[in-house]
Amino acid sequence: MAKFYGKVGFETMVESEGGVFKSEVIEKNYRGDTLRIYPKYESSDKLNDDLTLANEISILADDFAYENFQSMRYVKLLGANWKISSARIERPRIILQIGGVYNGSQGPQT
Repeated sequence: MAKFYGKVGFETMVESEGGVFKSEVIEKNYRGDTLRIYPKYESSDKLNDDLTLANEISILADDFAYENFQSMRYVKLLGANWKISSARIERPRIILQIGGVYNGSQGPQT
């Protein structure tokens, strides 16, 4: 079982001027374990197949993660942002299953 330390992106809606809501991404660092590593290629109508991961990452969660687990969108792993397809709470951990590459809003680049 490999160790994990990386960023998890949370997407929240914040109110801006005049009652208009906009999406904001917050990235937080978490540590834990990589439970399963399983890369696979998905066939598509494109020239090249898409690489997806069927990894499970177990993070040691804090209060923020427990209160906002439904807002988790991606995990930074191996130089890319990977979509979180499911989150399972097993206190004191949250088990994240990740899939394809995440192409949505991202947090501030550091």
